[in-house]
Amino acid sequence: MTDSTEPENRLFDWYRTYIGEPDARTDVYLGFGLFFGGIALGVLALVLFFWGSLAEPRTDPYFARIGPAYTLGMLSLPMAMIGIVTLLPVERKARYAAAAGGVVNLAAVVWFNVAYPADWNGYGADRTMQVVSVYATGLTVVVGATGAALVAHQLAQATPDPGDIEAVDEDDEETISEEQIEQDIESAMEGVDMSWGGVEKHEGRQISFTTDTDIDASAFDVEAETDRSVGVDSQVQGLRQMKSGEKKTATSESTVDDQTAKLNELREQQRRKGSESNDAGEPGFLDRLRGKIGLN
Repeated sequence: MTDSTEPENRLFDWYRTYIGEPDARTDVYLGFGLFFGGIALGVLALVLFFWGSLAEPRTDPYFARIGPAYTLGMLSLPMAMIGIVTLLPVERKARYAAAAGGVVNLAAVVWFNVAYPADWNGYGADRTMQVVSVYATGLTVVVGATGAALVAHQLAQATPDPGDIEAVDEDDEETISEEQIEQDIESAMEGVDMSWGGVEKHEGRQISFTTDTDIDASAFDVEAETDRSVGVDSQVQGLRQMKSGEKKTATSESTVDDQTAKLNELREQQRRKGSESNDAGEPGFLDRLRGKIGLN
């Protein structure tokens, strides 16, 4: 690294460390030049002010030192602030506002040198209030532009760039085959003995019942039809209905329904005979007795 390139690299290193990647080389040089120049003017103004305070007031040596001290002090503050606005990557409106305030401050400094010391601080025409008002106006504009630039820069630093946001990889949707579903159903139903209405499972296909009355049950000697669910889709649909509580109403036309109807009819007949027997009383008993001994 040569001596000619060392200051350049150092300035750019400072810029990248405290601000970010520079947009233009001119902004870096001009911004740091104004900022450090304003600080240097402020230090020099302070030295001249202390030196002028050692002289007798309102003498030529006093005015020769205090006048330049006021001038440099009035220029140092807006100069350093304009340097900050120049360094920050803000919109041009903030830079234009800071430059306009700096021009007003420069006009106030020129007016001060015209009025000082003959028309200053109660002497002569006394332009003190006018000069201070103009200078305060320009300084307010510069301070406002600098504050807006700093706030905008902090917000830009807090907001992540689109390239810094890591994309979230979405997991691929899990695919389940029908074979896996069928295996899950079989493993879940393995060892489960289902019953219908509390009736024990029976391997036969006939329905038998016991009654106290002798009836002809030959009409009931039929074979029940078996209805089985075929396919994985129907089984899955049935499990979904059981899980969600959906009710499915279906009318069966198999012989099981016929047998149920006949059983209901048989119960109705028994109920009627029981009622007739209670109404008949004793004669009904005699009739049954005669029938047993063969008198009827």
